[in-house]
Amino acid sequence: MQDTFTAQFERGVTVANMKLILGMVSGVVIAAVLILWSGTQPDIEVTSATDYLLSWQDPVTIETRMGPVTGISGGKSLAFLGLPYAVPPVGDRRFRAPEPAHAWLHTRDATRFPNICIQAEPPALLGGDNGHTRSEDCMYLNIFTPSTQGDKRAVLFWIHGGSYTGGSANGYDGSILAEQGNVVVVTINYRLGMLGFLDLSAFGDEFLGSASNGIRDQILALQWVRDNISDYGGDAGNVTLFGESAGGGSVLAIMASPSADHLYHRAIDHSGGEVHKPPIDSRTALTQHLNVDHLSLLATLRALSPDAILATQENVQWGGGGYVDGAVVTRGIREAIMTRGAAGVPLIAGSNRDEGTLFSRLIPWYLYSVVEEAVAENIVATISGAQYVAELKQAHPDDSRKQRLERVWTDMLVRGGVNAAARASAAGPGGWLYRFDLPASRLPNVGATHGAEISFTFNQFARNLPATAYFYDPQDPVVRRLALSWSNTIIQFAKTGDPNGAGLPHWPQYTAERREALILDDNPRIEANLHAAERARWGDTESLSVDFR
Repeated sequence: MQDTFTAQFERGVTVANMKLILGMVSGVVIAAVLILWSGTQPDIEVTSATDYLLSWQDPVTIETRMGPVTGISGGKSLAFLGLPYAVPPVGDRRFRAPEPAHAWLHTRDATRFPNICIQAEPPALLGGDNGHTRSEDCMYLNIFTPSTQGDKRAVLFWIHGGSYTGGSANGYDGSILAEQGNVVVVTINYRLGMLGFLDLSAFGDEFLGSASNGIRDQILALQWVRDNISDYGGDAGNVTLFGESAGGGSVLAIMASPSADHLYHRAIDHSGGEVHKPPIDSRTALTQHLNVDHLSLLATLRALSPDAILATQENVQWGGGGYVDGAVVTRGIREAIMTRGAAGVPLIAGSNRDEGTLFSRLIPWYLYSVVEEAVAENIVATISGAQYVAELKQAHPDDSRKQRLERVWTDMLVRGGVNAAARASAAGPGGWLYRFDLPASRLPNVGATHGAEISFTFNQFARNLPATAYFYDPQDPVVRRLALSWSNTIIQFAKTGDPNGAGLPHWPQYTAERREALILDDNPRIEANLHAAERARWGDTESLSVDFR
């Protein structure tokens, strides 16, 4: 079964949620983009990179603290799919903080993928939703482990991308990392869109932090891991967060959430945006769209069907995820790293050389100016989107409209990681910066675009899947070599807190003084001052680590 256009990109790279990548931009713009794109973009066949797991035939039943569980074995690793970590957030629980799942008496079937959270349906020409049921009852996680026995293993906790409006745990295969590195991999669902990130704090204490309910879900899943992962062979005292795009932003948001402290011990941010702005108060826009008064708004939202919720969020500028809400995410990521100091965690952060090409491919040219200003609002908190674009025109007068749009998207996805890595080094735990430069071979003219590195992070090329499961040639020795060395580096970092010693060149910490980063391509190497011009435009001109204090 085919997935959707970013299957391989947003999950490692699966095509499933490309239509949702524009979630931080006005819903009206998104709707126009999707209608046009669905009719004009070529149908790129992409085969699921995870459906093969369901062909594993050997059931394995274990006893756990929550109750007996039956998973599946592939011979070298085990998969336990669809384990609940929260009570379904339905009915009166909609928009509320998540509640821990209850134990079960009878053996739980963990041999099939769970529901995915409410999100728009991907275009039919790109394979639809891959057969997964979309439901508010979606608070599940998947576990991949080499064994439930023996010494406890480092845990890698994956948070999927999709602009906080799409994606799921089901698109990521953790079995390769589990076998390759003797680690445990956890992939999670979390509430999306307005159901996970709508700011309703004005309606009273019950809804404080509702703008970060999706982050709360992730933190509750981390608490579940703390309490239960030893039953699956994992070490609750060695948990690494990693995620891409909205998942990378979620990693940074968790790092800025005091309630998550001590639930994780290392962090990896792939192309996550900066966490530094307050949520949007969209009550007036919502009352106008729904034709209700302010007093009736909350009850109306809680009574809407999931389809009506989706229709509303696609037509109202309601915000998005990764905001500083004050109750869950209590400060920006920069302040959080420096405040925790040496008590914080080591961090790898990075981005892809050509992040923006994916978005110029998706968006019609006559919407470039609208979209670029909306995206630019998220880059520097003190500069409007219009001013940011105007300054870009001055700095790069020869850019075409397409190049400028790509530059805006790239800036948004680069700045947060650059600043977080430098501060992690200054604070004491250590920060490392990378840039992924290897061009995708199956997608012409996009280069090393957004999400292209994820199949390397999970080393998906180690499986004998159809060529259509990848956006790179799985038989290319350069691809296979880089995927192995990069995934081994991720594993090494998860085990030790230091990424060195796994087959890549020595990778120094990224500091204000040296600004050295790892380039990932056919010739991995260290280069300095990759983003010097951009940092000057952003006002991020610190040259000494003490400048951050």
